[in-house]
Order: sequence, then structure tokens, then C-alpha cells
Amino acid sequence: MLSILYQDTDVVAINKPHGLLVHRSRIAKDAQEFALQLLRDQLGQTVYPAHRIDRKTGGVLLFALNQRVLSNLQIQFMENNVDKQYLAIVRGYTDKSGKIDYALENDNGKVQEAFTQYTTLAQTELNVPLRKHATSRYSLVLAKPHTGRYHQIRKHFKHIFHPIIGDRPHGCNKQNRLFKERWQMTTMLLHAASLAFTHPSSNKKVLVEASLQSEFRRMIHLMGWSDLEEIQTFLPS
Repeated sequence: MLSILYQDTDVVAINKPHGLLVHRSRIAKDAQEFALQLLRDQLGQTVYPAHRIDRKTGGVLLFALNQRVLSNLQIQFMENNVDKQYLAIVRGYTDKSGKIDYALENDNGKVQEAFTQYTTLAQTELNVPLRKHATSRYSLVLAKPHTGRYHQIRKHFKHIFHPIIGDRPHGCNKQNRLFKERWQMTTMLLHAASLAFTHPSSNKKVLVEASLQSEFRRMIHLMGWSDLEEIQTFLPS
């Protein structure tokens, strides 16, 4: 059963597990389960994804329950009127806060503007040597994408040399291997923590928050961040 975070007669939001595709895709023929079909069967009605999040990303995923609402939500996403916040664990010590203004190329070769803000919530240094470094440093960041480009957050943190742990195409192979071999961790540590949109029927702001899933929580404990006040909302009791 998918974890439902919010539901009314027009919309439903779930906490999508890491590794679950939103819908069928020709580039992921290995997949047997999809959020769209699972939620449809769980609710017993047609559902329409209002946006997409990566297969490897967990967290808030919003669906419309009718075409009118779908059109409204898609416009909100297209016009960047939906507030999105992501939590990520990245390599190295990030700045206290930062703005990443770096255009990205889409699948058709078109270059599009892309802008992400982030705040560093915590940092840690583990007594784990890696190659020439005697220790390993990591940061927990809260990222706010102001545009919705493909793999935007992943590409932006790679661009500033702080790749997300567990990210295969855009991450650090040495770090990913370390986490797999030392802690048996292969999940990409990117979580869609919250999403705020204007409800198409009531015109009121709706905030949906998703708690961190098991592997992300395990890494939070490993890093020593379990008592961090800023993420208590996303750590289920």
C-alpha cells in the first residue's frame, strides 16, 4: 500500500518510495510496478500525475483525480507557482547557503534556465578515510528548485562539486561505492520533503509534507543528525 499524505475529492498526494517509477517508461523496461497503477488500484479510480519526480527520488508526489484539476495543477507547475523543498545528503561541506543559477540542456538539446536555492542544515566529518583523504565530510541541505528541469537538483549539486550521495549518473562513484560496501546503502539520498500548491477548487494554499523513508533515516542516524530540529517534521516518531 502506498502511503497517502493528503486526499480530498480533487487531489491525492503520496509519499513515493525511492526506486518506484511514476508511470511506465520505455527507458526503464525492467520496472514491474508504477506509482500510477498502484495508486489507481488502491483507490479504485483513475488518477493523473500532476508532475514527476525521479525514480530514485522519494517523497511527495501529487496526483489529480479529474482532468479539470489536472489542467490547473499543470499550469501551476509550468509557471513555477508550486513551492517545492527537497532534502539531500551531499559530498563535502557546502556553503551556509547558496544560489545555483546554471542553465541545463534538455533531451532535445535545448538549453533552459535553471535556478536552485539551498540552505545547509548540518555538516559532519566521519572518521572514514577515502583515497587521499583521512576523513569523509558530508552536508545535509534543504534545496528549493525555482524551475522544474529534468534532474535539476542532481545536476546542480554536481555542478558545484557537491554531488548527492547515491546518485549514479551525476554522483561520485567513489562515494557511492563506499556507501554500498561499508553500509550496504544504494539509495539516492534525495527526498521531496514538501510541496505547497493552490487548491484548484478552494483556491486555498495546501502544504503537503512527507517523512523520510527508512534508508534516508538510517543515514541521518549514521551522520549524527537525528536530533536536528530542522528535520524533526520529516522524521516519523
